[in-house]
Amino acid sequence: MEHEQHDLVIIGAGPGGYVAAIRAAQLGLNVACIEKEKDLGGTCLRIGCIPSKALLETSELLWRAKQDFGHHGIRFKELHVDLATIMRRKEGVVRVLAKGIESLFRKNKIARYAGYGRIVEPGRVLVDTGDGAIELKSRFSLIATGSKAATLPRVALDGDRVATSTEALSYKEVPDHLIVIGAGAVGLELGSVWKRLGAKVTVLELMDRILPEMDLEMARDAQKLLEKQGVEFQLQSRVMEVRVEGNRCVVECEGRESTLCDRVLVAVGRLPYTDGLDFESLGIATDKKGYIGVDENFATSAADIYAIGDVVVGPMLAHKAQEEGIACVERLVTGYGHVDYGTIPNVVYTHPEIASVGKTEEELKQQGIDYKSGIFHLRGNGRAHTLGQTEGKLKVLADARSDRILGVHILGARAGDLIAEAATAMAFSASSEDIARACHAHPTLPEALREAALAAAGRALHS
Repeated sequence: MEHEQHDLVIIGAGPGGYVAAIRAAQLGLNVACIEKEKDLGGTCLRIGCIPSKALLETSELLWRAKQDFGHHGIRFKELHVDLATIMRRKEGVVRVLAKGIESLFRKNKIARYAGYGRIVEPGRVLVDTGDGAIELKSRFSLIATGSKAATLPRVALDGDRVATSTEALSYKEVPDHLIVIGAGAVGLELGSVWKRLGAKVTVLELMDRILPEMDLEMARDAQKLLEKQGVEFQLQSRVMEVRVEGNRCVVECEGRESTLCDRVLVAVGRLPYTDGLDFESLGIATDKKGYIGVDENFATSAADIYAIGDVVVGPMLAHKAQEEGIACVERLVTGYGHVDYGTIPNVVYTHPEIASVGKTEEELKQQGIDYKSGIFHLRGNGRAHTLGQTEGKLKVLADARSDRILGVHILGARAGDLIAEAATAMAFSASSEDIARACHAHPTLPEALREAALAAAGRALHS
């Protein structure tokens, strides 16, 4: 058996793992990273964030060509969807970015091991390469293995007709009728893709609303806009069974007649991926959902073993994992590293996009915090009119006494980009007046955030 010595061994090369590896190498550590998949980048890059956004961009162009381009004086005699080319483009984007991470590993002299990693004991990690085992010795070990799709009882995944987002990113043909179970970000994004490409899409949701993590007012407005695009919603629907009969799926919901469709996308959340890590032998504690318990330094209950990202409690977001990876290794080397969990933005890449950072109105009410709200509709923004995308609004929530921004919620064009200004302002404990008094270029969409901040003080200029 081969033996290699490192300062830090990371299991998992997703957003948390690979960024932690790069930062640790910058800080002078000898770093190794173990990844079971051929390509680096984890779920986010290979079968999550990146390929889904590639499909969303392509399908939005098609949708706008059909719905909007005529208003711009651009007309087509015929539009044709070449699904094979769409998929090749998506895969090409993934390949380019995966190769980019490989080059970053080489640049930072990070040792990459292909295979399954398992911590035998603190300081010893085995890599099962398929052709034998390699033993790595290290001072520290970091678990960054990410998450896997959750399932439902009596909903048997077959990887074809009934499947998760992984398969829904690569359908060989556009379904006639796609049923999506779950009205979270993944379900709405992939439902939007296939709706735009020509499928009938029905979204089933157990709760009485979509996007439970988002501000309720914004979620309800988003639902209305998605319904205008033809997405059907059946809220308060408890799925009891899904079965495949020939080339059709039968979906049974409590209190409803059974529904036939071509494909079922199960998008009911994700669970920590810790398969084969054998935590019991290490004495690492996990909760009933499988999350690894860590302290403020991301340390587990086992000496010199740390964990970040989707395997620890918190929002399952790639950028959250990256921030934790950076903070973890910085604490190991410098003694200091910080993640501001109150300013982690969340984005849903439907059309229009939905983005948020900080507290929702519901949270502020539950916590008894006295706040003020400023709302600005995009129909009052000049740049939105030039884009032909005036649907949506922005909401700024600020403390009633101090005026400190507590939350920002955006529904509209390029909300995922606009939320960055709000997150930055909140990171510096800005007030709504700080944003209101900052000069914003005209005509731009960020002016709408300024107007929402002005509205919090009752002095919006363009509404």
